[in-house]
Amino acid sequence: MKSTKNNHYLILAIILIAVAAGLRLLPHAPNFAPVGALALFGGAYLKKQWSYIVPIVAMLVSDLFLGFYTPQIMAAVYISFILIVFFGSLARNNKNIGRLAVLTLSGSIAFFVITNFTVWAFTPMYAHTASGLVSCFVAALPFFRNTIFGDIFYVVAFFGSFEAIKLYLPTGMTQITPSEYSG
Repeated sequence: MKSTKNNHYLILAIILIAVAAGLRLLPHAPNFAPVGALALFGGAYLKKQWSYIVPIVAMLVSDLFLGFYTPQIMAAVYISFILIVFFGSLARNNKNIGRLAVLTLSGSIAFFVITNFTVWAFTPMYAHTASGLVSCFVAALPFFRNTIFGDIFYVVAFFGSFEAIKLYLPTGMTQITPSEYSG
């Protein structure tokens, strides 16, 4: 039975990678992407090792097609998603709307702050002064709005779909407790 559960979660992980990578490749508004929500979802539902692997692999696969970018900025983006996986783990035992809303917004803010600070620090786009940092954050506000809307949309889609699907899974899958798959 445990092997069957592991296979189900491996299949789920592969599907999530494919969905997230595929959605990043489709035309979309800047920063209206599924990876932040995928990271939150992975932290809440997947085994610990898979929770970190899934969003990173989804990014790598889609970045192979979209192109790689400045190493410092790329590292900041990937680190942001790793932090969001941690946020998701905070909902592992208590997935309610309020907690998910706070964690979703926290993930969006963390992504915004980390990535835009990195743009300011490692590119010549903005003066390396306090006013340059403020200019960087102000210029990024439209992207931040899209990040929030995208994260909310995909969190609802991922968490809602998974909870709905669980209703139709065999009894053994619906009885999995977080402690059984958090290792």
